[in-house]
Amino acid sequence: QVQLEESGGGLVQPGGSLRLSCAASGNVFSINNMSWYREAPGKQRELVASIAKGGSTNYVDSVKGRFTISRDNAEKTVHLQMNSLKPEDTAVYYCKMLINWYDYWGPGTQVTVSS
Repeated sequence: QVQLEESGGGLVQPGGSLRLSCAASGNVFSINNMSWYREAPGKQRELVASIAKGGSTNYVDSVKGRFTISRDNAEKTVHLQMNSLKPEDTAVYYCKMLINWYDYWGPGTQVTVSS
């Protein structure tokens, strides 16, 4: 079995920064697309950022210029650097990886932006 473990979430003030990390373990042969999603109360889960195996990235418009996604293939890890955080960024953030041609999800980590 494959497991994803997330870290880096927490409570920050508006304008602050957080760095989320997600590492895969277990029977990992290959990892293709890596992504971060978020789900706020009463809203649908949305794709925040994704990064392909070759390094190309995509972001939802609301986080462009503030968030940066990156990957470390040797460590089987994806990161999300979150700067200039706003209250509307408050959500549970989920890591997703396509591993061995099957989608795996992390358990989610809470990000709260509040004074």
